[in-house]
Amino acid sequence: MNYELNKLIGNADIVRFIKSRRIAWLCHVVRMDDKRTPKRILEWKPIGMRTRGRPRKRWIAGIEEDLQIMGVRRWRKQCEERAEWKKIFEKAKTHSGLNAIKRRRRHHVVVVCWYA
Repeated sequence: MNYELNKLIGNADIVRFIKSRRIAWLCHVVRMDDKRTPKRILEWKPIGMRTRGRPRKRWIAGIEEDLQIMGVRRWRKQCEERAEWKKIFEKAKTHSGLNAIKRRRRHHVVVVCWYA
């Protein structure tokens, strides 16, 4: 057990703590001026060809998934009101649906050869 980390976050669940801080940072970035670099990166749409295969999950997609688990709708509108967003941020610290880490499943192929 990492005692320093435990002391820093006050014995909270580390996954929920990180997810709640990501939600708080998202709102902070959304309220920023359009010329600020974090805001420009958040709203950036790349152009050109994509690589083959499934696209990687974006940072904001993970947060939107967490907000959906919490039942938050129209989060961009709620983000403009700090008091309302603070309630969502505080709710994220204790929400039971945010404590699991989702792991990607990899498909393993097992080849069995029978010799007579």
